[in-house]
Amino acid sequence: MQKKKIPMRQCVGCREMKPKRELLRVVRSPEGEIALDFRGRNPGRGAYVCPDAACLARAKKSRALERAFGIPVPDEVYDELSRQLEEHADE
Repeated sequence: MQKKKIPMRQCVGCREMKPKRELLRVVRSPEGEIALDFRGRNPGRGAYVCPDAACLARAKKSRALERAFGIPVPDEVYDELSRQLEEHADE
């Protein structure tokens, strides 16, 4: 019997390859909105980040999300992402 293959994704903050289920998906919707996708099912272009504020800060500093999505990401979006990350961590 074959083992089931675990999908791996790279965190845009720390650049480590991790199982997809351990990472949070940041998605740019077809309308251009950027949000955290906790279920991993929203339509649009996705980038993955560890559920850690430090990785999100590193992604902001290196402008990794801007490269992944091909559009400028305003600071307010990063603030909203970190707020969503904190709320999700409390659950």
